Amino acid sequence: MHPHSEFILGGQRSGKSRCGERRAADWLAQPGHRAVLLATALGGDDEMRARIRRHQADRAERVPAMALDEVPRDLADAVRRHSAPDCLVLVDCLTLWLTQWLMPLDGAPVDDTRWLAVLADLDAALLAAPGPVVLVSNEIGLGLSPMSREARRFVDELGRLHQQVAARCPRVTLLVAGIEMAVKR
Repeated sequence: MHPHSEFILGGQRSGKSRCGERRAADWLAQPGHRAVLLATALGGDDEMRARIRRHQADRAERVPAMALDEVPRDLADAVRRHSAPDCLVLVDCLTLWLTQWLMPLDGAPVDDTRWLAVLADLDAALLAAPGPVVLVSNEIGLGLSPMSREARRFVDELGRLHQQVAARCPRVTLLVAGIEMAVKR
């Protein structure tokens, strides 16, 4: 992966998205650089749609030069499409992307073979990216084991995804209460 690629983890409202936005703003401050946000959220209910609109407005104010591509599922293709030496790709967030695959709004069953192929495809896209990729995700594996089988699977799969991405990224940062903690440099 590109030496400026980074994996940013944190809990809910930890500041991880703003940290990713700062990385994009710093990149954009250099002449000739571009940035694109790959947003993975889907507005499945009124509260989520309002949350998405609020995030869009906040981001437009903080990083107005960053382009937007809404990518709830086809993340590997979007990374390939947008990655370039002069373009930072910000993925926000892997947790919601995983949700689209493991708990789709239409309730369709998960095809495990397809899911493994999707993970391998994302890994290949990240490895081949000619420009920096900054990936944001929720760290949810620090608490109690969930009660339901579906929730346990989600936590397990997110942990596996995090390990895969962290192994590829030269930088890993954990956000706690808005404070950046270097995990890997």
